[in-house]
Amino acid sequence: MNSIVKYITDVYRAVKSLVTGMKVTGYYFVHPGEIVTQQYPENRKELVMFERFRGEVIMPHDDNNQHKCTGCGICQINCPNGSIEVKSIQVETEDGKKKRVLDQHIYHLSMCTFCGLCIKTCPSNALKFGNEFEHAVFTKSKLTKVLNRPGSTLMKGVQ
Repeated sequence: MNSIVKYITDVYRAVKSLVTGMKVTGYYFVHPGEIVTQQYPENRKELVMFERFRGEVIMPHDDNNQHKCTGCGICQINCPNGSIEVKSIQVETEDGKKKRVLDQHIYHLSMCTFCGLCIKTCPSNALKFGNEFEHAVFTKSKLTKVLNRPGSTLMKGVQ
């Protein structure tokens, strides 16, 4: 007897949940002016992504072509699938000391899982997520990007 009551209450809850969902669907069917769905290919020019959107990893540069990446390689170590390669070179400073300088910061977009560990663990906040999302290409090699611009240097005050 107890199982029959449980069965009937489960059926009642399921029907109630279905009717609640159908009320929402019916409301938007009757009021089409309030639709919030983006019509993507048609509104490509005015489409604005949210600030928290994870499109791709980028390295912001200022107007003087300077970045904050010190070439420490912590982002490369923390990347779970090896989508980041940090290539640095040793240069000699004016006072005769050797210093590591970023040569190339290579990002393999095709391997990235957009977990954000590289951005969270970067001690100098050199990386962030961009809003670019259209990455459909015919060759995989086009998804490999060098994040630091040619001729870019380290910002003053970043250690």
